[in-house]
Amino acid sequence: MSDYIISCCSTADISKEHFTARDIKYLCFHYQLDGVDYPDDLGETIAFPDFYKKLVDGADASTSQVNISEYLAFFESFLKEGKDIIHITLSSGISGSYNSAVNAANIAKERYPERKLYIIDSLCASAGFGLLADAMADRRDEGMTIDELRDWTEENKLRVNHWFFSTDLTFFVKGGRISKGAALFGGVLNICPLMNVDYEGHLIPREKIRGKKAVIKRIVKKMKELADDGVNYNGKVFMSHADCYEDAKAVADLVDETFKNKKGDVEINWIGTTIGSHTGPGTVALFYFGKKRED
Repeated sequence: MSDYIISCCSTADISKEHFTARDIKYLCFHYQLDGVDYPDDLGETIAFPDFYKKLVDGADASTSQVNISEYLAFFESFLKEGKDIIHITLSSGISGSYNSAVNAANIAKERYPERKLYIIDSLCASAGFGLLADAMADRRDEGMTIDELRDWTEENKLRVNHWFFSTDLTFFVKGGRISKGAALFGGVLNICPLMNVDYEGHLIPREKIRGKKAVIKRIVKKMKELADDGVNYNGKVFMSHADCYEDAKAVADLVDETFKNKKGDVEINWIGTTIGSHTGPGTVALFYFGKKRED
């Protein structure tokens, strides 16, 4: 048993069962629907299908990150038990939670100067964030010290490749990521934009693909180009989806067909309520280790 804990937040978009099985601690972001505050608690308070239905029905959605006080209470719950902590946050290119975690850690370090508390900006999101946390748990279980794991994570976090597509651009327009004109034009031509998370942790539109079948093929082709060892990739593959499981399954089936040596089955999770508040329904995301994200 290690003498430190790995922690992250609910925006890693893996299941509660997965967090528990890998002994990864987490704390919850918050979201609001029509002014009512809810914890982003992995679908426990509001089931994911119900959440996305509320969005489709017109509920006004917004999100709020974990604040300094919440981080401090979370960290202290482990530090007072004599545990060291390595905590990874949602990408600073998407959220200010990294700064809140750092500020809380500075306070905690003054109270527990004998303990180690490392905060890492994952530069990852959704189940890509989850894939990084899972890989960290592998290395902890193999015997890495907390300092070795900190260094490994900093060296490898940009190797987590994130690729997304969406068949519904409504919420991308609301969030300002796609203009109304581009969305209207894309709708007429049945365009499904292919996006990724760049080296600074921002969500960036990359390609305009016409038709769902074509974008499914393209996202898997990108994996062939970018994954470690190409079609011989032998790592894990995670996916997440925003109430469009059949589309995600179609991608997973093509990944299964193409990457025979991958480790285990493709793990498909929901895009959670925090990130889903911004993507809306219809988004599919694919994550794996590969070439380092660079400018």
